[in-house]
Amino acid sequence: MNPMPYRPRLSAVILMAAMLAACGNDAGKQSAPPRAGAAGAAPPPAEVAVLAVGYGEATLTQDLPGRLQAWRTAQVRARVEGIIEKRQFVEGSDVSAGTLLYQIDPRTYQTAFDAAKADVAAARLLVERYRPLLDIKAVSQQEYDTAEAKFKQAEAALAKAQLDLENTRVPAPISGRIGRSMVTEGALVGRGEATPLTTIEQIDPIYANFTQSGADLAALRDAVKSGRWKEADRAKVQLVLENGSVYPLPGKLLFSDLAVDPNTGTVSMRAQFPNPGRELLPGMFVRVRFPQATAEGVFRLPQRAVQMGPGGPMVLVVDKEGKVAPRPIKTGGMSGNSWVVTDGLAEGDQVVIEGHMKARPGSTVKPVPWNPPPPAGVPQSGEASTAPAQTQGK
Repeated sequence: MNPMPYRPRLSAVILMAAMLAACGNDAGKQSAPPRAGAAGAAPPPAEVAVLAVGYGEATLTQDLPGRLQAWRTAQVRARVEGIIEKRQFVEGSDVSAGTLLYQIDPRTYQTAFDAAKADVAAARLLVERYRPLLDIKAVSQQEYDTAEAKFKQAEAALAKAQLDLENTRVPAPISGRIGRSMVTEGALVGRGEATPLTTIEQIDPIYANFTQSGADLAALRDAVKSGRWKEADRAKVQLVLENGSVYPLPGKLLFSDLAVDPNTGTVSMRAQFPNPGRELLPGMFVRVRFPQATAEGVFRLPQRAVQMGPGGPMVLVVDKEGKVAPRPIKTGGMSGNSWVVTDGLAEGDQVVIEGHMKARPGSTVKPVPWNPPPPAGVPQSGEASTAPAQTQGK
């Protein structure tokens, strides 16, 4: 048998197998993942938001706890005894001075008024009858004087009866917002005492009563005398609500006691705020922020930039090479949501504001300028709030 005819077929099979093997190697090379040790570019440094600080002036203020009080308060009471017939107002509404609030049953007092009026008329007639008789000596001077005295007594009784009758109508003594009614129709009031009926309060403007520590006040005066701080104008004050927001309308400081309370060691103070929208209500707990002194050559940092450690407050600073380093500082109070820094920084230092988790001490970062959020109910730039528990002197 001659095998020569099968050689071309064998060659073709071998050639096809070689081609398939080559294709398989190429696919394996393309699909294989890169080796872990393969050389590649290093990850870029993390970006952190920084603020380049600069010297400036800040008005140091102090936040003191206080409570709101109505500008004027009138407690409406029953002046006469009787049964409440009607209530003429809606609880929680605004009323004007002189508006009828309650009607007390007037029948008893109307009867007394009519009787007193009749007594006055009778006494007047007797005096008029005695007057010509006195001239002719038909009556004695004593009889005439007695008749005239009874006439005056009758007039006084009539005035009292008229006042009692008028008091059966209970009007609003002042304009303001009226509270809840303490009595209902059919209730007996005024027996033995002036029964409280309701309360009217004027809350525009409104008072804020607060206290300041006598020790803090003495320390402030010493700082001003030493020349470190300058005394600030205390005419305008701000109100910080319970949720931390700042009331948009400024107030004014009315007075400060000249003596320190020996029981509490504090000085009582009062401020007045406009309240056209009736947003502020009596009894609310607030914090009053008022100017204390003006400091020069200080820095202001957002609160998030300052960290409190065992050694006191500190910040993270990025140098020109992008290296992060901790820096201890000294603070002199708060400026809205910012700290006032009195020592520890130099002008131009880049302080980390956001990205503290990425900016570990000794690491390299990429500093980018910090864009502060738009202000929403925060105090004006330059106002600062002292925090005595965390404040360190320069």
